[in-house]
Formats: sequence, structure tokens, C-alpha cells
Amino acid sequence: MSQKEDILEQIVEEYLIHKGYFVQRNIKYKPDPSERDYDSQKDSVHSDIDVLAFNPLEKRHSRVLAVNIKSYQSGFDFRNVIGRIKSNGKINGRNARLSYRELCIPKWSKAFRHAVTRRTGQQEFTHVLAVTLCKGEGKGAWTSNSQFSEALGGNPLKVLELKDMVAEIELNLTTTPAATDIGRTLQLFRAAGLRSKPTTPEPSIGE
Repeated sequence: MSQKEDILEQIVEEYLIHKGYFVQRNIKYKPDPSERDYDSQKDSVHSDIDVLAFNPLEKRHSRVLAVNIKSYQSGFDFRNVIGRIKSNGKINGRNARLSYRELCIPKWSKAFRHAVTRRTGQQEFTHVLAVTLCKGEGKGAWTSNSQFSEALGGNPLKVLELKDMVAEIELNLTTTPAATDIGRTLQLFRAAGLRSKPTTPEPSIGE
């Protein structure tokens, strides 16, 4: 994991804690060896759910969030990524389907769903893509993608953007020390006058 991805994970964690979620990070999973098309050379290395969050006060799909974090500094180009997945192309030199295997490869999709249920006891959840920046149009094409939803057992998809998470974290900060280093850093920036008053963010999870 790169340092920048670790930082974005911390921001996601802080954001979800402010939303009332209990958070776990880096939940490992892989296909069951009993799967008919299991390939020990390709399927023996775990993938992981970057952040798994549970809020017992939320209802249905908002109760559990399974977050995939993509911290591309140039932004996340939804149409480009979807196109490369469909064409079996590459992203950053790697097969695109392998970067989104829970959405594209049935045995990995099944393992992903089982990992969520095993950790939370829930079969209903929301798959969340957390990104630094939404690049261009196409966000709706991602969240309404029928192939992805089918791979997730009919569960929905949402997108979280960095600026909205930070804005909501700042709205909820007090002088009480925050739960993560990111929250404490934002508190210090506010105390030093380095952050302007936050504006109301876009509607987010559970809204």
C-alpha cells in the first residue's frame, strides 16, 4: 500500500466515524479453493476490502459500507475505467479487471460478498468507491452499472469524493481530539487559521 492510499484510508475512516460507523480496515478475502474454476496460481493471493464499516442505527444497505479506495492524483475517470474493464484493457500496466475483481470476476465477487457477511452478519450493503477527485462525467454510469450491481448480489454502489469527506469532517470537528491523525491535523489547521469555514458538503451515505 502506498503512503497516499494510507492517508486516504484515514480520511475515509475519520469521515465514517463521524457518521456513526464502526470501522475495520484491510479485510482480506479470496475465492474458496472448492470453486470449480479456482486457479491456485491466480487465486491464492488475498485481495482486501480497504474499509468495512457498520452502523447498527442505519437501515438496510446503508448499515454496512464496503469501501474500495482509489487515490489517483489525476482523478478517477469513470468512463475510461469502465471502458478498459469492458475491453479487458490495462490501467497503470495492470489488467483493469484485476483492480476491480469484486465487480468483474464471479468467484471474487462471491468471496467479497462472503467476507462482508462473515464480518458483519449482513447480506445487504453498499459498495463505496472513494476517490480523490471525480474526473469528467460518468459517475452515474458507475453507480448504475448493472454488471457491477449483479456481481454484488443486487447491492447498490455509491461514490465518495475527497473534498466532500473533508468538508463533512470539518463541519463536525470540535475541540475534543479527533479519532484519527487526519482529524487532529484538520483541528490544528483550523486552530492556526489555515482552514476557512467549511461549506455544507454534497449529500452522502445514508442521505
